[in-house]
Amino acid sequence: MKLLLTSGGITNDSIRSALVELLGRPVEESRALVVPTAQWGHPMCTPESVWRTVAGRWGGDAHFADLGWKSVGVLELTALPTIGEKRWMPWVREADVLLVDGGEAVYLAHWMRESGLAALLPSLRDTVWVGVSGGSMVLTPRIGPEFVEWRSDGTDETLGLVDFSIFPHLDYPGWSFNTSENARRWAAKIAGPAYAIDDQTALVVDGTDVRVVSEGRWEFFEGGPGDRGRA
Repeated sequence: MKLLLTSGGITNDSIRSALVELLGRPVEESRALVVPTAQWGHPMCTPESVWRTVAGRWGGDAHFADLGWKSVGVLELTALPTIGEKRWMPWVREADVLLVDGGEAVYLAHWMRESGLAALLPSLRDTVWVGVSGGSMVLTPRIGPEFVEWRSDGTDETLGLVDFSIFPHLDYPGWSFNTSENARRWAAKIAGPAYAIDDQTALVVDGTDVRVVSEGRWEFFEGGPGDRGRA
């Protein structure tokens, strides 16, 4: 897959341009499926927040389902085990992009495995995955116990499709935990390379190439105790 890993969605022209580049076609010619599943695992999310994602009613400068796609559908992973692969796999294969919303990343990883979507991903070579917050973090090896809200006494391991971890919403106004100082503490314990990104930043992964697209702030940490990154 081609990955566009964001903290806050499509928030600026640079991130949108990166999306179009990965798609290889205009947004208006691309079919999207929205995956809201991670929200059900996070205590800050509600049925109303799920509706806002699916309906494209986030407000402000952030865009996701409301970018002007050729078509938009909903893929709820918790339903897939009850309907069979022959029905839902064609929906996924026919989509050009999966729009994977944020929430609880460990919960999302669980349902990606349970539903069969995780096993399908390696075959989706031309599909673009656009993650928001937990929808990006789910593809990393670990999220850190600080971000576990579902089964908090359990693992912080996720799918490990990329070899770095992500600290989202860097220095987001009013969010006391998501500070640069806390990001550095988190990175020192994560035991691997990691990025801290704000909502104006995305990570583009195409094959083995990883690059940062940003109109905001970010830091990279090499991994291991005490390593500092760059902004």
